[in-house]
Amino acid sequence: MTKHSDYANGVLLRALALPNEPERIAAGPALLAKRFGITRAHDSLQISRENGLWLAKQPSIKNNLNIVNTTRVGISQAKDLPWRWYMQYSRSVSKREKGDKTPELANAWIPSTNDGP
Repeated sequence: MTKHSDYANGVLLRALALPNEPERIAAGPALLAKRFGITRAHDSLQISRENGLWLAKQPSIKNNLNIVNTTRVGISQAKDLPWRWYMQYSRSVSKREKGDKTPELANAWIPSTNDGP
């Protein structure tokens, strides 16, 4: 995801957990795109409200999220680069690090509308 050589200008979102929605509604790129209505029509568009795709301010999350850093998945080149992160206690992770099991519901992080500032 670059505009020109050696200049990154994109982020690939692979999954999201959403308050008050089924835990795996956006667990993986295809489900995330389906949930938000993202299609090929969005390719090459700038992120803006006018284009129907934008980023909003992130709510502050006050508890320990235990972020797991791992290698990339679903690609053929640069698979060994540790450029992938996920919240260990989220049940919305599409592919977990080897040995990292999906947490039981009682131990899982569940997004809440109260996680805001």
